[in-house]
Amino acid sequence: MKKIQMVDLKGQYNDIKDEVNASIQEVIETTSFINGPKVHEFQKNLESYLGVKHVIPCANGTDALQIAMMGLGLKPGDEVITADFTFAATVEVIALLQLTPVLVDVNEDDSNINIEAVKKAITPKTKAIVPVHLFGQCANMEAIMEIAKAHNLYVIEDNAQAIGATYTYQNGEKVKAGTIGNVGATSFFPSKNLGCYGDGGAIFTNDDDLAHTIRGIVNHGMYERYHHDVVGVNSRLDSIQAAVLDAKLPLLDTYNKARKNAARKYNDAFKTIESIITPKTVNGCEGICDTCDCHVFHQYTLKLKGVDRDALVKHLSEKGIPCGVYYPIPLHRQKAYLDERYNEADFTVTNLLVKEVISLPMHTELNDEQIEFITSTIIKFING
Repeated sequence: MKKIQMVDLKGQYNDIKDEVNASIQEVIETTSFINGPKVHEFQKNLESYLGVKHVIPCANGTDALQIAMMGLGLKPGDEVITADFTFAATVEVIALLQLTPVLVDVNEDDSNINIEAVKKAITPKTKAIVPVHLFGQCANMEAIMEIAKAHNLYVIEDNAQAIGATYTYQNGEKVKAGTIGNVGATSFFPSKNLGCYGDGGAIFTNDDDLAHTIRGIVNHGMYERYHHDVVGVNSRLDSIQAAVLDAKLPLLDTYNKARKNAARKYNDAFKTIESIITPKTVNGCEGICDTCDCHVFHQYTLKLKGVDRDALVKHLSEKGIPCGVYYPIPLHRQKAYLDERYNEADFTVTNLLVKEVISLPMHTELNDEQIEFITSTIIKFING
């Protein structure tokens, strides 16, 4: 059996090396390494794929979030609501800009930000909500946008884990994740569903004025060379990374379909194991459906009931099966973000998830033999 990887980037590359190599070689031959033609070509192609007016590439996903907030003109002391159960980058940029992070609990079903918790957290100082589309599935954007409209708040979508996912409104309208709020941000970290071979990110918006502001911010605040109209940063997607992404973008839906098929096989293997709660879509679908892309399975994350999670992690490692715990510590307990405002009673779901979750290998190259070995190893461990 082929060695199991958490993410098999080498296997993916082997299938597309001709396209990737040719795209990179084109950049090398033109020597346009910064803001070259490949960056603009990828930008236009991603705008077309997402159905969004403006894509602004940048250096990484964390910068994308920070620049989105800078573009909206948020000021020190403004409160920004986001999920407690996510990677630190989301809250990190809030703190870096001297905004006030307000962490709230998530749903047990999909691990996404809880709507009632958002409503409860709003104060006169609240200026924005940052829903995180965790593990590849959209947060309840229709409800979030209604709340934002009622309270005159900005919505910044953290779409680092859900590129290519589709959100369906109650009226049947479908839109791509990251294009619903005032602005969206994503990461092209190599392990993402659409990943480059280094760091990369992008910002999405349908707002012409906001897009103009953000384009200046990513390039030292310049619209004309040596004319600095806004306070900016140095955050540009380099041309070689854009070349990789442009070669992979036409395959994104295929990659996401492969992830969904792997998730379905995992689910089928675990369906009779009561101590394993498998991920499910919550877009009105039964199980993992074929009719929409509401979940693109950036991670395949189980919840374990009455199982020694840490012992299972150790056992899988001994069997040559990588796994991850996303995330072992809630943000409200992280030393950098401790705040006396937080009450443990307000984080009941998050505090449960950090003890129960385990993520299994998930990528486009998983095969049936590997999935059978992973699932049978877990089932044998649980059944003793």
